[in-house]
Order: sequence, then structure tokens, then C-alpha cells
Amino acid sequence: MNQYRVKKLENMKKIEVQAPGSKSITNRALLLAALSDRRCRLHGVLFSDDSRAFLDSLVKLGFEVEADEETKNVTIQGTGGVIPNENAVIDVRSAGTAARFLTVMLAFAGGSYEIKASPQMCRRPMQPLLDILKAAGVAFVFQGEENHFPFVMKSHGISLEAVSVDTKVSSQFASALLMSGTLLEKGLTVRLKGDRAEGSYIKMTIAMMEQFGIHPVRSGNEYWIPNSAGFGVDEYQVEPDVSGACYFYAMAPLLQADVKVQNVHMDSLQGDISFLRILRDMGCTLVDEADGVRISGAALDGYPGMDISMKDFSDQTMTMAALAPFAKGETRIRNIGHIRFQETDRIHAILTELTRMGISCEEEPECDGVRIMPGTIKECAVETYEDHRMAMAFTLVGLRTGKISIVNPECCRKTFENYFELIEGLYA
Repeated sequence: MNQYRVKKLENMKKIEVQAPGSKSITNRALLLAALSDRRCRLHGVLFSDDSRAFLDSLVKLGFEVEADEETKNVTIQGTGGVIPNENAVIDVRSAGTAARFLTVMLAFAGGSYEIKASPQMCRRPMQPLLDILKAAGVAFVFQGEENHFPFVMKSHGISLEAVSVDTKVSSQFASALLMSGTLLEKGLTVRLKGDRAEGSYIKMTIAMMEQFGIHPVRSGNEYWIPNSAGFGVDEYQVEPDVSGACYFYAMAPLLQADVKVQNVHMDSLQGDISFLRILRDMGCTLVDEADGVRISGAALDGYPGMDISMKDFSDQTMTMAALAPFAKGETRIRNIGHIRFQETDRIHAILTELTRMGISCEEEPECDGVRIMPGTIKECAVETYEDHRMAMAFTLVGLRTGKISIVNPECCRKTFENYFELIEGLYA
């Protein structure tokens, strides 16, 4: 399917859906389970292109993995930081978490590995992380562009007790070092720099390490990760994906609907839960019920534009950009410069596609963000740039207007395989 024509969704007063498991939590749990010395059964696992890349890599590395897509369960036999196949070839495809997390795990554990990736992942930044590993004694042979995938990595005894890492480009670099720091004999001190040193993904990583039995010692923005032999859990429940849930919650103000996503709760580890509070600020009602958060925009007669920093939940920038044309005033989204370095340059993509729709918008360098004016949508085929979040977010514009087609909708397979099936279910 090259394009998905989004039909206008009218008179939809109640929406209730089940989101898949969280990609961020799934891939952290896969890594921590593999590093542990326990046999761990993960429940509610996301099965998508990204998580399958991670699972396939673990299998290639020799880990004992049992995956059941129907029940959403995965069992992994941890090996206490020893890689069963120390001369493996793996392919991380387009999965940024797999790419960053596994590179550090394999460097710290030791061995010789060839790591391949998709063309998209080969363009994404890796140098800050690779420079740290090179300084610690890891050798790289790049098979394409310097400091990018694909490469061969050899690590036979590294020297690293403390490291400083800038979170500005990607917090995944920091999360990778934090989780695998437990492999080093003397542990690892990780000093976090940049404006996302206390960001939501760092908090998620630390919280999950604690859940698995690794206990970092914090002093300001510095963490000491002890060598934690014997850590692990027998069972772990993956939360539903709040990022994916937000596209449905955004329908509350957009369509004046009542929306619930099953088993999403406000105490989630995921930073994108903050987006639900923004919807409340727009005038929606929010109730955290036993089976999930319910957000209602039924009583709304339009909603205000926002002036908001989305630094800690920037994956929802595209969702806010999709709501902005229908607000009563301008929307300003601040502190999102880092999204230039994700699946695509997301700032460029947002501004290009909104302009294509006939919406006045511009970059605002002084606030490291964008400004979007309300306006009238014209017929448009939205380019998605192989970016799942562009596809899912701008589908919302089509639900409101019936004037939008999504190019390459299958890019959603990265994190939310049945997204458009759920959209189709709304019409039924």
C-alpha cells in the first residue's frame, strides 16, 4: 500500500482501543534480561520491526530466546554478561535503541562483531558514542562512512571507569552506557551533560535498572553503576505504549470525543504521559480509571493554541503539530532541536508537510522550536520520510478533514503494526 486515504471521521463520540507494548520499555527489558543471570519471562512485549531487530540480534548472539507473538510473551535466558557467540554478525535494521544499546553491551562484554543496519540507521548519529568506546580501547573498521554503521567492532579488555556523555543529540547514548555499565568489573561512573540530563528516557532507564536489581548511586547528574552480578527478575510486565496511545488521546479535542486506551495510567514510566496533561490544559477532562485513563473533549467548542516546551516528550511534537491548525490561536513548540537527528529531520518534515497542507508555520531558532498558525487544510498527500511518527500523527488531520493521504503508511511497522487497522476499526 503506497498511500492510505484517511476518511473523515464524523459523529464519533466514544473511542476505546488497546495500544501495543512500549517500544522503549520492551527494548530496555530485552537488554536487561539478557545481561542478567536469570531466566526472565517478559509479558506484554511489543512485536514490531524494531523489537524484532533486537530479538533477532540476541538470537544471532547466541542467547536462548523464546518468543510468542500471539501472547506477547518473550522468555530470555540471561547469561550474566557473557555473550554466547563472541564472533557474531547482527543487523539492527532501523532500531535506534538496538543500535545504541547492543553496541555498548558488546563493547563492554568483549568479542568481535559485525554490525549492519538499514540505510536510514546508517545516516543517524553514532560518533559521540563511538568516540567514547574508541578511547576505552575498542577498535572499529568502518565499512561505509566513518563513524556510522555498518562496521566491525573488536573489544578485548577495555579501560573505562568514568565517562561524560552529552544527552543533546540522543539520550539513547546515555541509557546504553548506564545499563551496560554493570558489566564492568569496577562499575562505571556516567556523568550526564546537556539539556536532557534529567529527561524522561533517562528516568525510565534508571527506574527499570532498579526494577531488575541494579542500584545506581546518584550525585547530581552523575551516576555510579556498580558491577551487579546476580541481578535479574523472573517476570516483567511491559507497559502499553503511551507514545502510540497519544494519537488516540489527541482525538479527544480534535473530534470532541471520549477516548480511553486500555491499561494506560498516569503513573507510567514513559515521559509521553505528559502529553495527556497538555490535553487537560486544552480543556479536556482526564480521569484515571481502573482499566485506563479516559480523556474527554466532548464538551469542547474548540481548544486554545499552546506555548509549550516539549523537550521531555518530544515524540509528541508531530501530534501537537497535527492539532495546531485547528486551535483558536497560534501554537509554539519549544526546546525540540534534538528531533532533527531522529528517524528524519522532524522539524523540517513538520514544516514542509504543514506548508503543503496550506498552513502557515515557521521555525523559531530563538526558542529551538516552531510556530504554527491555525488555518484551513487543503487536499494533500503527506510525505512520511520513513518516519512512523509522521505517518501516525498526520493521520489525525485527515480524520478531522477527510483531505489527507498518508504516503508509505507501512513505515508504522517500526513501532505500531496495526495502527491503520485500529483507524479502520473506528469507522466500523
